Amino acid sequence: MRFKAIVLHFLVMAAAFVSPAASQQQAVELVGFGDSLMAGYQLAPNESYTAQLEAALKAKGRSVTVTNAGVSGDTTSGGLSRVDWSVPDGTDGVILELGANDALRGVPPEETEDNLDAIITRLKDRGIPVLLAGMIAPPNMGGDYSTRYNEIYPRLAEKHGLPLYPFFLDGVVAVSGTQLEDGMHPNARGVGIMVERSLPAVERFIDEIQSNGN
Repeated sequence: MRFKAIVLHFLVMAAAFVSPAASQQQAVELVGFGDSLMAGYQLAPNESYTAQLEAALKAKGRSVTVTNAGVSGDTTSGGLSRVDWSVPDGTDGVILELGANDALRGVPPEETEDNLDAIITRLKDRGIPVLLAGMIAPPNMGGDYSTRYNEIYPRLAEKHGLPLYPFFLDGVVAVSGTQLEDGMHPNARGVGIMVERSLPAVERFIDEIQSNGN
């Protein structure tokens, strides 16, 4: 009996040391890679999309960190030039949100698609899963441009087998009280709406990462 008691004590003590490490290994490290919409233009750090998303995920019991790798004014070309060093090794997944500034600057949709394709390919080559956040061209760009641009994200998601959140600004565009004075960027309330609407897609993304052992 004494021998069994000693063995049981040893197992309990071993579990006390092993469990925290195992818990840490299950934590998911995400990176939000994008432009000012991801960076949190003119917002406090805790009001950005990544900060509010991390808080929402933790409130649901998720062990996750969401690092902000957004750069205001960034285009898909700029994202391609920095993706290798902006997304560190060990990242479990990337929420990729780029292309809005391309549309505002009238960059040919084919060029935008090529850049996003290259970014996705680089991340996949590193074994990093991607959740693609789509955009919609502003109406002032004209019907032909909008048609070509709006096809980019569904086509890339299908090509690479990625989960797609169709419109990153869903619930914010043209909605009173959700934008800054510039009428383009979300305010803290608007970001909260974006987080609420995208949360199910992000949770499915995390579940997929964990089921695949990333």
